[in-house]
Amino acid sequence: MRSEPAHGVDRRSVAAASVTVLLWASAFVAIRSAGQEYSPGALALGRLVTGSAALGVILLIRGEGWPPRAAWPGIVASGVLWFGVYMVALNAGEELVDAGTAAMIVNVGPILIALLGGWLLRESLPPRLLTGMAVSFAGAVVVGMSMADDGERRLVGVLLCLLAAATYAAGVISQKPALRHASALQVTTFGCLIGMVACLPFAGQLAAELGDATATATANMVYLGIFPTAVAFTTWAYALARTTAGRMGATTYAVPAVVVVMSWIALREIPPWLTFVGGVLCLAGVAISRSRRRDVPPDTPERTASVRAD
Repeated sequence: MRSEPAHGVDRRSVAAASVTVLLWASAFVAIRSAGQEYSPGALALGRLVTGSAALGVILLIRGEGWPPRAAWPGIVASGVLWFGVYMVALNAGEELVDAGTAAMIVNVGPILIALLGGWLLRESLPPRLLTGMAVSFAGAVVVGMSMADDGERRLVGVLLCLLAAATYAAGVISQKPALRHASALQVTTFGCLIGMVACLPFAGQLAAELGDATATATANMVYLGIFPTAVAFTTWAYALARTTAGRMGATTYAVPAVVVVMSWIALREIPPWLTFVGGVLCLAGVAISRSRRRDVPPDTPERTASVRAD
């Protein structure tokens, strides 16, 4: 095991987290598009089949093989909860609420991650992290409210997105211990495969809908499998192995702000000024949560909480 540099942050983990934020933000837009022609379970299964195929090829090329036995409990739990239940719930939720609102609701997850991380993983909750979470959550709420259709929220859609947030948080907490024993690629690949197996009951729906769906909808499903799943979940696991679950969870508060920009570009929608205010708050909170006191020695609890696994 190695610790982070004594000063500053691990630039590679920051870059990996940034890739994750961008690709996960794009997923909200792609899900809204593909969800018009694919049912939630079929879309999740198609995404996971594509992601598993891409990850499997990379795993074979790198020759990493099977994860150690000690990593499997975390891989199975994160695969079922995060790759499986989360994706189906989010797809269903986005049929009822817009992408910005869904992103805001799902970003309740990082609060659960930080709290569960402190309870189950014994991670510290430094004041900067808690302050950043509060600022970013306020921004996420502003973004979601500004993008809600006429200010109305459908109860079922909100509840489904809350379910997605809960399974997202539980999946991250399950994944963190697995990364002490296996690589980010191994944990992501086999977690994706477990999620795919969990979604096999939707195989009949996927087969039926493939024949009727447009090329655009299917392209969005394939995109979801390759980029927001295969690439983004791997970069997430890479960064998660090098910092605490709470700090990584807070990083995803930037997603709603990026969703706003992507919706603006892809859908030609001009967000109201309030959305930009919320986006700035999201990014400000991320900056606060990821900042580190320079006067903390390498062997103090705040520093050792960020020890990572090889």
